Amino acid sequence: MTKTDGETGLRVLPVTDVPTWDESVWGQPRGTIFSASGWGTYKARRGAGVERLSVVDEGGDLLGLAQVQMRRRGPARQAYIQGGPLLTDKGERHGEAVVRALLARLALGPLDLLVVDFNRTESPGAVLGLLAAGFRPVATAGRHTLEVDLTIGLEAVLAGADPRWRQRLRKAERNAALTVRFLDDPAERLSAFDAFTAMYAALKTRKGFSNDFDAAAYRDIAANDPRHVMLEVREGEELCLVRIAHLSRDRFTDFFTASTERAKASSAAHLAVWNFICRGMEKGCRVFDFGGIDPASNRGVYDFKRGLTRNVASSGPLWLYGRHRLVTAAAGAVLAR
Repeated sequence: MTKTDGETGLRVLPVTDVPTWDESVWGQPRGTIFSASGWGTYKARRGAGVERLSVVDEGGDLLGLAQVQMRRRGPARQAYIQGGPLLTDKGERHGEAVVRALLARLALGPLDLLVVDFNRTESPGAVLGLLAAGFRPVATAGRHTLEVDLTIGLEAVLAGADPRWRQRLRKAERNAALTVRFLDDPAERLSAFDAFTAMYAALKTRKGFSNDFDAAAYRDIAANDPRHVMLEVREGEELCLVRIAHLSRDRFTDFFTASTERAKASSAAHLAVWNFICRGMEKGCRVFDFGGIDPASNRGVYDFKRGLTRNVASSGPLWLYGRHRLVTAAAGAVLAR
């Protein structure tokens, strides 16, 4: 169904053709896997209703894109936009109109809530649009990450690392039994992802943590999408680590990793991350993003990441919108805790 924003003349159009959607997403400088179709497919498998919406002006020019995940929570609905809304160059001048057009299309009820999570894709026009439309930002300690500036070159990156991190990397590089390989063949990637799934399940048991990532539902998406960069480290014939990143125009972002106990002793993780750094530079990315930090609850991983860089950056707030301010306030209080 097409709906027109009466004030602006903008139209919100559902996009059902997946290749067309992805072409539009990756045509934007801030396009990432979170706004691409694969992530929507994954969320649909996890029970969300997913709708891909484009916002165009009266002349048919594309202004914005939003992949909306919708879930019902009792009498209320929760809409969630990840990796967007993405605005085109022209859309940057009409951020508020794009946001208001999307709100009109979603037709939120009194108890409904809309959450926007840019995941590092925010733009000035999009943020100004949310502010003007009355969205409330909620920041938490967990929404921070560490970044490596890839524009300074490999020598400068390594020189800025903690000496102990450099020593562990050199140790791994001297270990002739350790081999690193990027995986491009879909069958090899499926096999590596299956190994990752088993190692990740064992890791969660060993370290006593849980999350809602469903590896089985993501298996074919990760294996078949070349923007997911997959790397394996072997010691001899034994697979000891699988690391997955995702690639956008400017950012190379660490995503998931799983390893055996042996990997820790051999510093396989140092070797894997360093190869990611090199690959990111080869791809012309400006930033390597460690994908988040949690110093309070996961000190070991935080110390590992901090050994390479101390350049902390905010991942940005979550942006909340509800027709009833008490709904927004209650959701904000829960998220802030």
